[in-house]
Amino acid sequence: MAAKEPDNKIVVVFRAAGGAPILAQPKVKLSGDSKFSKLVAFLRKQLKTDSVFVYLREAFCPSLDDDVALLTQAYGIEGRLHVSYALTPAWG
Repeated sequence: MAAKEPDNKIVVVFRAAGGAPILAQPKVKLSGDSKFSKLVAFLRKQLKTDSVFVYLREAFCPSLDDDVALLTQAYGIEGRLHVSYALTPAWG
C-alpha cells in the first residue's frame, strides 16, 4: 500500500514531456479522494490550454473517474504519483 501524506493528501509530481513547458510548481498535494479529472483540470489551468495529454508510467492515461489515492497505490513511487504531461501525444 502506498504511503500517504497526513490528512489523506497525495503528493503529485509533474514531469514535462514532448516539449511541454515545465511547471513553475512541479509538485502539488491533492486530496486522495479527488478524481484524476481534477488533476487534469489543474494542469490545463497551469498550462493555459484546453488540450493536455497526461500519462502514468510514461505509458497510459488513466480514466478521468479514477481516484488519485487508488492510482497512487497501484502506480505510485514511494507514495507519490508521478504524472507526465505533453501538449501533443507522447506515448501509448
